[in-house]
Formats: sequence, structure tokens, C-alpha cells
Amino acid sequence: MSQNILEVKNLKVNVEETEILHGVNLSVGANETHVIMGPNGAGKSTLGYAVMGSPRYEITDGKVIFDGKDITGVSTDKIAKAGMFLSFQIPVEVPGITLANFIKSALEQKTGQRVRYFDFKDKLENAMNILHMDPSYATRDLNVGFSGGEKKKTEILQLLMLEPRLAILDETDSGLDVDAARTVSEGIEAYKKNVGGALLIITHSTRILEALKVDVTHILADGCIVDEGDGSLVDYINQNGFEKYLTAGCR
Repeated sequence: MSQNILEVKNLKVNVEETEILHGVNLSVGANETHVIMGPNGAGKSTLGYAVMGSPRYEITDGKVIFDGKDITGVSTDKIAKAGMFLSFQIPVEVPGITLANFIKSALEQKTGQRVRYFDFKDKLENAMNILHMDPSYATRDLNVGFSGGEKKKTEILQLLMLEPRLAILDETDSGLDVDAARTVSEGIEAYKKNVGGALLIITHSTRILEALKVDVTHILADGCIVDEGDGSLVDYINQNGFEKYLTAGCR
């Protein structure tokens, strides 16, 4: 097992005074691909947002260790600058700032340095080509008027441009047709090939996993990790669903 880039230790999380996570433990090694699956309402997205430091998700106990440092209670912007990325299940529209300018600003915030325009332009064009995105989208306001599939592609475009050490992808394939899901999968595969970062993929579907080697699968039910295994556990869930886990206790 490679050195862990993420360690979640006995994490308990409240949302509006209701405990959603009841002591979650998991570790993600550098460059590994982990999948979190579970029934609706299990707390999968809550885990992603809590790890990323979203203020709506109150950590009441436990720790989040990223790249060897305790980031429990650290603000989201500082966690992002440290090299963590979270894709949105429902990407938001941001009028008044173009997609290209948004990504350029994010890169400069992350590195603390100005980005050379022509280098940025070339890299952006290459990343958009991987995702089969029309170049005109770069000059449009972020996600404004984009289809659901194009919004998901902009999330993966940011992943390719920002090159985080750990990417948490929250239901990136939800609402996508077969072709869009395949394109998103190609973008994630390119991230793994070119950057080699770690992935924590929260998903109901497995279409975006087809081109990836899954190292560990975690089953989350009722706010707890109830089972873990390798990539074959994904196949089991596809065939049998989550029924046997609905009354399972925490590990």
C-alpha cells in the first residue's frame, strides 16, 4: 500500500444539528482510485463536502488528514490550494466570468503566480479537445446556458487544468447519456495518466469506472462504512444491489 494522501479518522458530521456520518474511517493512498457506493441518503456526498471543508457540514468528532497534515476545520479555499479538488453533483452557474477566466484565476490562486497566457491557452485547448468541447465554451460565462452534460464536462476540464493531488468526484456521471459519460470517463482517465493523482469517486453508476483500475471500493450505508473490497465489489453491487447492507452495522 502506498503512502496515504488522505486519512479520515472516526469522522462524525452534522448537517443542521442532525448527525449524518457516525464515525467514518477510510484511507486513500497516493495515486490510488477509490470508489464510494451506497444507497440514496447514505451520506456519500456529505463525506465529500465535509472532507473538503464546506462550512455547512459540521465536523463534531474525528480528523481529516491530507498529505500528512490535519486539515480538520481548515477553510475550503486553503484545502483547494493544498491540492484537493471536489466536483459538484450539480455545477453552479456563475454569470459575469468566463469559463477560461475562472480556470485561469483558480490556477493563479493555487500556484500564487501569474499564468502565462499562451501556455494557459494551449493547455486549455488540449484539455477541451480531450473532452470534445467546442472551443467557444471557453469564452462563455461559466455554466450559464450549458446543458447538464456540458456542465459536467466543465468540472472535468477544471480537474485536467488544476491537476490536484486528490480529486473527489461527486456523482459526476449522474444525468449523463452514454456518449457524455464516455467522454467524461476519457477525461478522468487522462487525469490519471497525465497527473497520476488519487481519486475518490462517489457514484451510483459504474460507467465512468470502465477505463479505470479501482483499488478499493467502500460501501457507505446509514452514515457508516459497512464493507470494503477491491474492484470486484463494484461488480457485486451491480448484480445484487445494496439490500444486504441496509441493516449492516459500522465496521
